[in-house]
Amino acid sequence: MGSAAPVLEAQGIRFGYPGVPLFERLDLRLEPGEVRVLLGPSGSGKTTLLHLLAGILRPEGGAVYWQGTAISALGEERITRLRRRFLGLVFQHHYLLPELTALENVLLPGWIAGRPDPGRGRALLAAVGLEARADHPPAALSGGERQRVAVARALYHRPPLVLADEPTGALDPVHAAQVMDLLVGLVRDTGAALLVATHDERLVAGWPGWRIEAGRLVSLEA
Repeated sequence: MGSAAPVLEAQGIRFGYPGVPLFERLDLRLEPGEVRVLLGPSGSGKTTLLHLLAGILRPEGGAVYWQGTAISALGEERITRLRRRFLGLVFQHHYLLPELTALENVLLPGWIAGRPDPGRGRALLAAVGLEARADHPPAALSGGERQRVAVARALYHRPPLVLADEPTGALDPVHAAQVMDLLVGLVRDTGAALLVATHDERLVAGWPGWRIEAGRLVSLEA
């Protein structure tokens, strides 16, 4: 994967569901360290687009590139291996494993890779203000705390790219702002690129990025 290439690039993406066309020749580019937002109401295709960019879905036309590598041309096993080291994912629902502690949830990517680093996990929990909650299961944490654990888990393996799909959608406005500020701050500290999909325009007012309109991306800076 070439480091001189954009972290993420989509060229001519075409995709739809039976009887429901979504995207036609959609282009997107994200450079190292960039923080961008993807705006659109529910049903506009934000989650589908993130899944295409994450290699979870395959486009019907066009291609998605991670640092110059066309992932659309790779087999599922190869994409999965690349995703584990290249991509951090944060979702609206934290998807923490209830039987594990906060620290163990953060360490999941390390266990999957066969190289868990408890020191790294504790440092990330400290960074999100939850060092004292490391041994608590998700059931003992508030909604905002669970989402902060999910942010820490997404950054555990130092990914060059982080995709966040409505990461604050299940939180009240105060906790939503706190989690968003935390996510952006941590990503900027690592130099990763970040794309956040959200319907909440107030939460990301003034951010650069795009709005999905009729299956196309319209720059927020236009």
